[in-house]
Amino acid sequence: MNQPATRRTLLATGAATLAVCCVGCGADGDSSSVTASTSPGGESASASDSATSDSGDGQAQALGSVSEIPEGGGKIFDAQKVVVTQPKKGEYKAFSAICPHQGCALDKVADGTVDCPCHGSRFRISDGSVARGPATEPLAAKEIMVHGNTVHLS
Repeated sequence: MNQPATRRTLLATGAATLAVCCVGCGADGDSSSVTASTSPGGESASASDSATSDSGDGQAQALGSVSEIPEGGGKIFDAQKVVVTQPKKGEYKAFSAICPHQGCALDKVADGTVDCPCHGSRFRISDGSVARGPATEPLAAKEIMVHGNTVHLS
């Protein structure tokens, strides 16, 4: 005897179908176009959990040159929604460039902080912690690698 489909089953099946369709629509095998998906259990898989290759060859995505990241400051990479900082000479850190308060894009790195234009939150370049609210959560850390003179998003 068939049991009626539950809402959860329908949503999980729909999400799986959508994910399959979206993968099939990718351009020339470029997996960097994958943004986010939700598994049937409700867990989210972000693009950082997927391949981040910008060339399709399994290498990490190049963000820019280390010379673009000033010591005691940083640079926001808008397209990748990442901010890379250099708190001390040769020490590079990376964080989400999205404010955890209400999701605004961070717009400035100055005076040892990464700043949000929406409500004035500021985050320390050394660890992404809150220097000034209203945000109460730190910036999410991102994984980067430095190869030669290039910073790569892992």
